[in-house]
Amino acid sequence: MKKILIVEDDISIAEIERDFLEIEGYEVKLVDNGLKGLDEALTNQYDLILLDLMLPGMDGLEICKRIRGVVDVPIIMVTAKGEDMDKVRGLGIGADDYIAKPFLHAEFVARVKANLAQHERIKAKYESAQPSKEISIGGLCINEGTRRVFLNNKEIDCKNKEFDLLLFLMQNAEIVFSKETLYERIWGMDALGDTKTVAVHINRLREKIEKDPANPEYIQTVWGAGYRFKM
Repeated sequence: MKKILIVEDDISIAEIERDFLEIEGYEVKLVDNGLKGLDEALTNQYDLILLDLMLPGMDGLEICKRIRGVVDVPIIMVTAKGEDMDKVRGLGIGADDYIAKPFLHAEFVARVKANLAQHERIKAKYESAQPSKEISIGGLCINEGTRRVFLNNKEIDCKNKEFDLLLFLMQNAEIVFSKETLYERIWGMDALGDTKTVAVHINRLREKIEKDPANPEYIQTVWGAGYRFKM
C-alpha cells in the first residue's frame, strides 16, 4: 500500500484530500503544521508528499527546499488559484508538480497516480541503467545511469524533473515537442489544459545550461509548436 503524507493546515481540505486518496486504496497521514510536516517527511518513509504553501511554523516552499535533497519522492505543491509566482518558486526548488485549489476529485487523484507511476518508472529505469551511458552534445554531457549533468566539465545541479526533461530532449535532439506532449512524457499524464509546469522547467534548465537564457543555443522555442534540443 502506497503511503502519502498530506501537510495542510485547513482541516476541511486535508480531510477531503485524505478521503479521495483512501477511496483509491492509499494509506494517508495528515499533518497540520509546517515544522511537524518537515519532521514527518524526514523521519518516516512516504511514497508521495502533498504540500500546502501557507502553513504555520514553516511554509511549504521552505519544507520542499529542505527535504528535496534528502527525500526522493514526488512532491506536489497544493496552491490557491492565482498564486503563479509561488508555483514557479515551488517548481524551481524541486517540487515535481502542483495542483490548484479548488480541485476536482478526478483531477486530484489523476495527478497523484501519475506522479507515483512516473516516479516508479524513472526509478526502475535508473536502477537498470548502465553508469557509462552518456549523451554529449556541444559542451553538455548527461549520464543516464548516474543522473549527473556536466556543462564544459562543470557539474550542473538538476532537480528530478529537470533531469528527466533534459534527458528526454537530448535523447530526441532536433525533434519538436509541444508542451502537452512533454508533460505527458515526463509527468506521465495529460496536461489537463495547464502547461505552466513544462514552461517553468524549461526556463530553469535554460538558466543552468545556456550562456544567454534569452537567446538559447540548446533548448530552442519553435513558435506555435513547442521546444526542441538543437544539436
